[in-house]
Amino acid sequence: MSAQETELTDEDVLDAMRRIPGYLDISTEDFRAIYQLARAHASERLFQQVSAGALMRIGVAPLRSEMPVGEAARALVMQDCKSLPVVDDAGQVVGILTETDLLRCLGVGSYLELLFDAVEHIPVIEEHCGQRSVTEVMTAPAITVREQDGFTAMMRAFRRHPGRTMPVVDAAGRLRGMLLRKDFLHACHIEDGA
Repeated sequence: MSAQETELTDEDVLDAMRRIPGYLDISTEDFRAIYQLARAHASERLFQQVSAGALMRIGVAPLRSEMPVGEAARALVMQDCKSLPVVDDAGQVVGILTETDLLRCLGVGSYLELLFDAVEHIPVIEEHCGQRSVTEVMTAPAITVREQDGFTAMMRAFRRHPGRTMPVVDAAGRLRGMLLRKDFLHACHIEDGA
């Protein structure tokens, strides 16, 4: 986010000035300190409106841990997702199945490697994933956020989670929706460098 995108108000500047201890003899250095504090205040006010619940996508059909991996892969394709949460019988998120997990299950590191293996050895998919369950392949535990979590909590979660989607859960850990990194970045006016 650039400085031009966060307009400072008189309240931001006054709040910043109140935080600087002692008598203020405004110099360039003092002004920079006031500016930095005022900008942080304005950014905090801006991001207070951003919550996981407001950004999450609902209606995502989660995977079950006992589901065969092949069926789970088809579910990702059908829902046009790069990952899906895995829930237990109570609806609590126990993991997340990602495209990376599926590649690892197939014994490859990239889609290009998979393509070359598939061309040479079509049975590779059945060999690596045929009888395996989602529990054996998924990433667990899943990094999650709650609906009421704000900007700071979502940033912390995305730093801990290398994927592009994250389950949003209620207080009991039950799935409420999915937060896509691109939706979060768009809402915060941040460019996605990845």
